[in-house]
Order: sequence, then structure tokens, then C-alpha cells
Amino acid sequence: MPPLITYEEALQLGEIEDHAQIEALIERAWAARLENFGDSTDLCSLVNAKAGGCAEDCGFCAQSRFAEAETPMHAMMTPEQILEHARAAEAAGAHRFCMVTQGQGLSKRDFQNILDGAKLVAEKTNLKRCASVGHMSVTRAKQLKEAGIQRVHHNVETAESYYDEVSTTVRYEGRLRTIDAVEEAGLETCVGGILNLGESREQRVEMAFQLAKIDPTSVPINMLNPRAGTKFGDRDYMDPWEAVKWIAIFRLILPAALFRLCGGRVENLGELQQLAVKAGINGVMMGNFLTTLGSEPEDDRAMFEELGLNVARQPDNGSDPRPDNRSGWLEGEAPRTPVDELIDRQEEANFWNPEIQLKRKKKTSVPPRPDGAANRGLELVQVEGGSA
Repeated sequence: MPPLITYEEALQLGEIEDHAQIEALIERAWAARLENFGDSTDLCSLVNAKAGGCAEDCGFCAQSRFAEAETPMHAMMTPEQILEHARAAEAAGAHRFCMVTQGQGLSKRDFQNILDGAKLVAEKTNLKRCASVGHMSVTRAKQLKEAGIQRVHHNVETAESYYDEVSTTVRYEGRLRTIDAVEEAGLETCVGGILNLGESREQRVEMAFQLAKIDPTSVPINMLNPRAGTKFGDRDYMDPWEAVKWIAIFRLILPAALFRLCGGRVENLGELQQLAVKAGINGVMMGNFLTTLGSEPEDDRAMFEELGLNVARQPDNGSDPRPDNRSGWLEGEAPRTPVDELIDRQEEANFWNPEIQLKRKKKTSVPPRPDGAANRGLELVQVEGGSA
């Protein structure tokens, strides 16, 4: 579906700051969301299946070996551990589950763990399956599909014109090649980025129209949660009204994509999270994020239900993008979904918990960033009495 606004109109909308005008924009985006998706939702949850020790220089990430932040890390999970976290996600009301690993790619052994984990999740739960495992070939993408993965996530992160400020070791063109490989393998694509990395308003519009050209099935919207000791570690949070405005603008540029709020939504949006949903969001990343904590499941579900949206699972896989019955994936009936026994608090299930399951290790040495930029924000930690 083509954008509902022009490039020039998007630029103009990006300049508005009056709250009443932003609310009018939100109503416009809400109408587009309802027209394309009705009351359906698409709630996702993830597990950080392998963390830390990343060789790349992405300026927002504490896992980078070029960051002075403590490295959050743990070894590759076993397929059984992946399944355990998937079951917790299902019990919280998630519709889909994503297996995530750091870096540009995986070793053969680690990739096999993801394949085996995906097969278990497909066999033992009613969750849709996604993976985010770095760059890949068509061959690997087809292996993921054969294992039961239905959608692959691979962000562009920001506008192409700003990309070199975000990463120099992971090329923008390489990201596009991976997205092409995923599509060639017959998988759905999940492609988004991060707002508030220092990009201009014009570059946000550029990124939105670049995403429209890619035409992904799903668009995750992240907002920077600054990590002290990274390149962007001293940035302030986004103004929540500014963040909501951009969600609405992205919705009008990408009317047919599934939008979900992901990293930084709690810190940046605060009490405006539900308004952000009204600005065009289909779902959120439930539970926790890669290295930080999220919201309680009951709060996330209520945020949608109070707007008249349906968070219940449905058997169809058509206009309502919810879990399927595994037709064509595995033989037999899908296992029972625990819809009537949803958990409300994370402590009720073994949810992915980065506070407990990640080791945060100080780096003994940090090489200079390839772009020559400084890591920032450590002085703020020291001023507040913490340790770097």
C-alpha cells in the first residue's frame, strides 16, 4: 500500500509541536490503523539467546567491544532454554516469539541451536516464530523457514544518510542484502530502526520512506535508551509528545505494516504509551528487552484493551496477524493455548530477565572507535555516585 502522505507533507508534519495539532495527527493515524487492521493486535516477546562480545561498533549498543559500558553477556542458550522462555511469553499473552542473538552472524553450532529451538517452539507452543540473528545468506534463511521460523528481523537502524554516524563496521548495503535474502527465501520481513540517535527530523522522514520502499511486513519502533559508555550515552530521552508524533507520521507513510513499540518505550514515552498505541501501533514487545527490563504483561494487555482492541489469540493467520495452527509446518493439531490462564506479573513465569540472566562484565581494554568518536555518559554515572 502506498504512503498516505507525501514526502513534503511528512516534512511539514515533522515540524509541528503544538499538542492539539499532534492530537489531530494521532486521530488521522488511528483511522488508518483501524482501516487496515480493525481491532487486531500483534503482541511479541523475545529472548536474548546469545549476548555480549559483539565485534561491531554500533553507537547505541553496550554489547559492542568498542563501548566502555559494562558488557552484558551470556553464552548461547540451549534449544530447551529457548523453549522455556517461549512458554513464559505464551503464558503472558504474546502472539509471537523472537529468538535474538548479537553480532553480524552465527557460527554453525550456534545457528543449529536456533534451528533446534525454533522447531521446539513450533512443536510445543501456539506462538508464531521470529528470529533476529544478524546477516545471512538465502541458504540460511531457507533453513530458518524449514525449522518453522516465519519472520526474520533485521533493522536498518536509521536513515541511510545518517547511517555512518551509527555504525561503520556493519554496512547499510549489507543490511539490505540480508533483507533481500529473507524475502527470496519466502519469509516475512521485520525491519525498523531507532529514533533519537542524533538524526534530524528530515532524516526521520528519509528513513520512513526508505522503509516504505523495502515494504516490510513488520516495523519495530525503538527509541534510544542511552547506555553510559556508548557513543550516544549522554543523549536525553525523547520528548514523549515528539515520539508519539513520529509514530503517527510513520504510520501514515507505512499504512499496511505491523508496527510494534520496542526498546526504550517505557523510558521515553512514560504515561503516553497508550497515546502512542493510538498513533498507529499494532503491538508491543512484551516482557523484557535485550538488556533492559520492560512492563508487566497485564499492563501491556490493558493498554490495548482500553482502546477497544482485541489482545486474545485467534486461530486465523489472515487479516488478523496472530498464531496459526501450524498447517504446513508440522503434522498434527496445535497444542492447547493457555488463553484462560494468562499470567499478569513477570514473576509468575520464567520470563527472560536481563537483570538476572545477564552477567555485566567490565571490559579490560576498549579499542578506539573506528569512527574516532568518544564514548559518552560515563561522567554522568560518576557524578551520580555510581561506578563506570
